[in-house]
Amino acid sequence: MRAVAFVGFKKSGKTTTVERVARELKKRGYKVGIAKSMHTNFDRKDSDTWKLKRVADYVIVRAQDTDALLFEAKDLNALLSAIPEVDFLLLEGFKDAKHLPKIICAKSEEEVKVLNDGLAIAVSGVISSEAKSIGGLEVINPLENPERLADLIEEKAFMLPNINCGLCGLDCYEMAKLIVKGEKSTEDCVVLSSKPKVIVRVDGKELPMKDWVQELVEKTIKGMLSAMKGYKEGRKIEIIIED
Repeated sequence: MRAVAFVGFKKSGKTTTVERVARELKKRGYKVGIAKSMHTNFDRKDSDTWKLKRVADYVIVRAQDTDALLFEAKDLNALLSAIPEVDFLLLEGFKDAKHLPKIICAKSEEEVKVLNDGLAIAVSGVISSEAKSIGGLEVINPLENPERLADLIEEKAFMLPNINCGLCGLDCYEMAKLIVKGEKSTEDCVVLSSKPKVIVRVDGKELPMKDWVQELVEKTIKGMLSAMKGYKEGRKIEIIIED
């Protein structure tokens, strides 16, 4: 799954930009997911769903116009793990995310400077009707040229594991900045480029394991299971521990 975040302050054109890009990617046959960060509570206090969330870990809502799953994600990885697999994930907001490229939606050059953390691949939003380039970043009008934004996302979208395992010698933020600059690629991420035989996830977050650790876990589990009646050698073993 490849991803890009559309970041900006209020009334900067984020939603319009995301909508136009999503439409264009859908036209090209891609499966698109959108994650939106809001600074308000849509599940208002004292509502029925608000009360149910006080006593349940998950609440599924069936409404006339849409369905929803309400839960408390412990971090961004846990939140995004709830999204089914898509070709492109468009994040609206999430300024603090440091493991994927960003398109800055802004009303002024000053906002672009404030929001550019080294992960920006383009500028869009309200300011795109006034400028063509800011700080070396291409400025793209989402109303007039959503195709160009979609082209850029096809070319440059990515998402690192966001686990800062250090196996590549860098954290995910430093690696992401180098990928945006074109000095590295996702193939330089040890976790993404390898195909592990053993995968362990805790609350949706994958734990990095070197080859020898994977081998140790595999042999230990298979050794224990081989002594159990009914065990047969299989291609995939699943063990779930509810802590």
